[in-house]
Amino acid sequence: MHVLITGAGGHLGRKLFDVLEADPEMSVSGVDIRPVDHPDIHTADLSGAPDWAKLLHGVDVIVHLAGDREPAASWNSAIEHNMDATLSLYHHAAEHGVKRVVLASSNWIHGDKRFTSDTLNSATPPGPVNAYGVSKLFCERTGAYFAKHHGLSVICLRIGWTQWTHDNQPGPHMAMGRWGQEMWLSDRDFLNGVRAAVDVKDVQFAALNLMSDNPGMRWDIEETRQVIGYNPQDGSPAKITPMIAMKSAFKAVFSFKIPRFLENRFPHW
Repeated sequence: MHVLITGAGGHLGRKLFDVLEADPEMSVSGVDIRPVDHPDIHTADLSGAPDWAKLLHGVDVIVHLAGDREPAASWNSAIEHNMDATLSLYHHAAEHGVKRVVLASSNWIHGDKRFTSDTLNSATPPGPVNAYGVSKLFCERTGAYFAKHHGLSVICLRIGWTQWTHDNQPGPHMAMGRWGQEMWLSDRDFLNGVRAAVDVKDVQFAALNLMSDNPGMRWDIEETRQVIGYNPQDGSPAKITPMIAMKSAFKAVFSFKIPRFLENRFPHW
């Protein structure tokens, strides 16, 4: 099986590339917008000229990790590097006979649920609160279209928090309080989850949570277990210090409760 990884020089992409490269049953290549010191990782801008599409010859699965990963991404960047690039990738994948795209989606699709008690799964209505979240929802829905109308298998993984600091160990140092800690994803679970999505048979389209098995979290990973056979090995309960509790309460009041009250009280403003 030949797997091509986009964003192969990035934080997650290079970890995945190195693991797959060491697997004798796998053939792996990569694309990154920046030069990477590896002969099988090519430099290309997916949102630019389609010259890079020739790299899809003989590719069975694309793991699409490239894009602007910042929650604070501008609209211009989210449109160019996430929406336009992914739409182009789907088109070229279908044209070149690629069997599957594994898309790096995001928990920010449910950004509006941070201060609710909703269970978060594929049936939960989306509510992105920033350009980044909207761009990932766009990538999921266009993936569903290509799965339905062009026969391309698309598995969207709503990836949790894999830190590039602190050796990706969970704890109170993580931002966004309980919300941030509960979406922790260990390196081992990330790699196993992506590999499961690459290998699984007979899945045309799915949008699935990919977090470690963190006690008390609201992200439901049972569907991920059932659909792709994900078997998380790690998990960590959120550690809520008094400071985290105070900051979370303050944030909930001023970013959620007051705006919701005003919206209900003055719906025609």
